Amino acid sequence: MGVMVFLLAGCTTSTITNLTPRELSWSQTGLYQVEAMYQSNQRTLDTGSIKPIVIFNNQAFPMRQTQLTEGRWETLIPIPDGTRVINYHFKFDYEYSAVLMRGADSKLSPPYQLRIVDDSTTGNFLMRRE
Repeated sequence: MGVMVFLLAGCTTSTITNLTPRELSWSQTGLYQVEAMYQSNQRTLDTGSIKPIVIFNNQAFPMRQTQLTEGRWETLIPIPDGTRVINYHFKFDYEYSAVLMRGADSKLSPPYQLRIVDDSTTGNFLMRRE
């Protein structure tokens, strides 16, 4: 039992939370904002080394950290006109300190789907989050 408590106490967890609504209104610019939050209890994580990207259509778009909320990241992705549904996921690369060395790792989110809706045909629009 003591060994099990030691193993559980030593576990690190990290989570990626998608903050992007499942539906966004059509934009004349073709740019759509996606957001995610990354949280980790890994004590050796170098938070300054975190480099998140959103992957959509086999392209990677770097994300930037928001000013007011720690661990929250965002970017604009270009979605071609006429596209109504996209699939995407997030990837967070980071470095950490290990005994006598530095290491690198990454965390990949599950896939998400975003729908682009035309408000003029849908009536009252309510944002829905996952």
